[in-house]
Amino acid sequence: MNFSDLFFLYAFLPLCLIIYFISPKIKYKNTVLVVFSLIFYSWGDVKALILIVLYSLVNFALGRAIEKGRGKKSGKLFLLLGLFIDLGMLIVFKYTGFFTENINGLFRTSLKVPSMWVPLGLSFFTFRTVSYLLDIYWEKTDSEKYYPDFLLFISLFPCTVAGPIVRFSSIGAELKDRTVNVDDMYQGFMRLMVGLGKKVILADNLLAVSDAYFGVGVGAVSSLDTWYAVIVYSLYVYFDFSGYSDMAIGLARIFGFHFEENFNYPFMCTSIAEFWQRWHISLGTFFRDYLLYVPIFGKMRRYGGLFLVWFCTGMWHGASWNYIFWGLYFGLFIFIETLLGKKRLKKIPLAVKHIYTKILLVIGFGIFRFTNLNDLGSFFRNIFFFSKAGFAGQTLPTFFMNNIFLFIAGIVCCFPIIPWIKAKVAGRPKLETALGVVYSIFAIALLVLSTILLVNATDHPFLYRQY
Repeated sequence: MNFSDLFFLYAFLPLCLIIYFISPKIKYKNTVLVVFSLIFYSWGDVKALILIVLYSLVNFALGRAIEKGRGKKSGKLFLLLGLFIDLGMLIVFKYTGFFTENINGLFRTSLKVPSMWVPLGLSFFTFRTVSYLLDIYWEKTDSEKYYPDFLLFISLFPCTVAGPIVRFSSIGAELKDRTVNVDDMYQGFMRLMVGLGKKVILADNLLAVSDAYFGVGVGAVSSLDTWYAVIVYSLYVYFDFSGYSDMAIGLARIFGFHFEENFNYPFMCTSIAEFWQRWHISLGTFFRDYLLYVPIFGKMRRYGGLFLVWFCTGMWHGASWNYIFWGLYFGLFIFIETLLGKKRLKKIPLAVKHIYTKILLVIGFGIFRFTNLNDLGSFFRNIFFFSKAGFAGQTLPTFFMNNIFLFIAGIVCCFPIIPWIKAKVAGRPKLETALGVVYSIFAIALLVLSTILLVNATDHPFLYRQY
């Protein structure tokens, strides 16, 4: 089930809300959320239901054991067991085929490449439990004592399938006690509708434009066309994933949960390091807090940790070499920026920094796009103007003009226009009220237009469902 399904928007969610809000106590409200979350997660795949329940039982028991064994050898052993189970499951389900293919290629063996079933949202809920177990061991949080609430933490449908990576320390208290007021409902629904608009109106149509070029094979695309198509693809990835995050944060707010932001206008960055402070924030902070300072590199800890983080960032996204290259690509430029230092970077003209970051980001999204290494090689030839199809295709001017308004809308929506307007009218009640009315009408219009577009639309799942 998708957030951008009409069934979800007009049947599943309303029914969940009605039953949730007529339930008198937090215990019953949580039960409603658990039931609907398990239905949402296992929709069309009963195996997923069995897995997530068993997974939650194991980690619930391990969390209790780690807490009881704090400061003892048993606590460390249970932590290691938990990490082995959680990360081992991630590796087995997600990377067995990848490892087998590479063993066959490296040693010229003919091992059968298994076709593994990968549970939805595996990377996201694995990282949630890993952070949970580590935080208990490090005494940053206590273990959950009531299993149904822990099951809700694992299965909560706004964030189970595609994030954000929500930590127990952030919402543990809200599992026990939370309230929802009018402002929560308003902010939640506004965020939900805006996120839906990002996905259906912008992302899905940007993907169609990009696929019109790359769908015929990148080797047959001219250099200029490749630049245009990969810029469009970059916008697609941003609006698809930030749209999902907006909807997840909005849905959670409606139910009284406060998720942290996952995107903060990343294309406004002036360095690659700043981009990753604004993009997929929950993933970046996870690796920073749990992996960056792992003491296994001795005197090279700073740079070894940086390599490990970006290798894992790439690997986390998928079982393909292009994702690893993608992670190391960004890690390389962050390493270079680290060597230069903040003082030197500040001396670079702002326009130069914007151009530098946008070119590198667009190339990075191209690496992300092509899982086939032959296609990736063709992409690099194209962007460096060695395309076999020449410098520019004959259809580019017409195609660009046919999609000019979509392209402009995508660019404009990368800017923090709404926060800027809110800051300008802050402290002026009449203007704030007027802005609220306009914003509400705008959000409702997005909902109506998105609904119309979804009626006969081909299903386009959120990109990060596969990770």
